[in-house]
Amino acid sequence: MTIHAYPETYLSKAQAALGDAFDYAINACGIPGEDFRKLFASSSVSKRMENGEPAILVGKSGIDIASDIMLETTGKQPEAEPREHFGRSREYWIGWAICYYQWLSSRSFSDIFTVFSFDDLQSMYYTLHEADVTKFADIADELIRAHFKDTNLKRIRTAYGYTQSELAKRSGVSLRSIQMYEQRNKDINKACAESLYRISRVLGCTIEDLLEK
Repeated sequence: MTIHAYPETYLSKAQAALGDAFDYAINACGIPGEDFRKLFASSSVSKRMENGEPAILVGKSGIDIASDIMLETTGKQPEAEPREHFGRSREYWIGWAICYYQWLSSRSFSDIFTVFSFDDLQSMYYTLHEADVTKFADIADELIRAHFKDTNLKRIRTAYGYTQSELAKRSGVSLRSIQMYEQRNKDINKACAESLYRISRVLGCTIEDLLEK
């Protein structure tokens, strides 16, 4: 069962808002695309979108979102007037498509932007902006899976500083199961809820963090 970042009813509005945010920040405010990508990924706005907060997904315009990001990360409120634009700009498409993929995969924006620079996304625009957004999502997913070769369980366990044996002892989940989950010989998405709960409690993460997207 696929777990999306938030209900699909919020998706269209969230995509439009993030598309407008990228368009406004880059084209009206003159912020370089790579710089705004980094500001967004490091801001609390991106985390609130990942967490599915309706106040940010459907309660703010793209201009509001861009303003919140810039005020939080630079301490300055933008003053530029929004441009009139007809159709979707390249920058709009980037925000719109990235928002869709984050919703679909439940990956963090930080992880997504670890793989994709703004230039990477611009280059994808020329061949994909007229295609169904699922085409972009398929390509993005393939590249991100190739980049993050370790399972989420191994990545989180390693960051926490536990060996497989230590995790098994502390969680009560067998060492063999942990090894097989990390080697993808067993699908952790089909693990029993009790095992996932025990592992997540030891590693200080959520069950969703352990699942493979």
